[in-house]
Amino acid sequence: MTAGRHPRHRLDDLIHAPVRLSIMAALAAADSIDFRRLRDLVEVSDSLLSKHLTVLEDAGYVDVKKGYDGKRPRTWLSLSERGRAAYEEYLMVLSSITRATRAPD
Repeated sequence: MTAGRHPRHRLDDLIHAPVRLSIMAALAAADSIDFRRLRDLVEVSDSLLSKHLTVLEDAGYVDVKKGYDGKRPRTWLSLSERGRAAYEEYLMVLSSITRATRAPD
């Protein structure tokens, strides 16, 4: 058996965590999302969302923009080009895994 040939070895561990995958999927579907809206979409606490966003931002996958909506501070999040490319590659790898044919008996 040759190690490392199965497509699962190409899965991006940064994206593979369930919360981070949910974040990436939500951000891929929009130009940008407000922090509170993303928190509600992903159904996590503020602190858990912040923790996972920090990992994704440090990897260069997520862009964070802070500003105001009127007098209220807001944080908008979006996928960077690198993040979008990583997410698309992740989906291709998942697709190759799920399309794999059954091994012969």
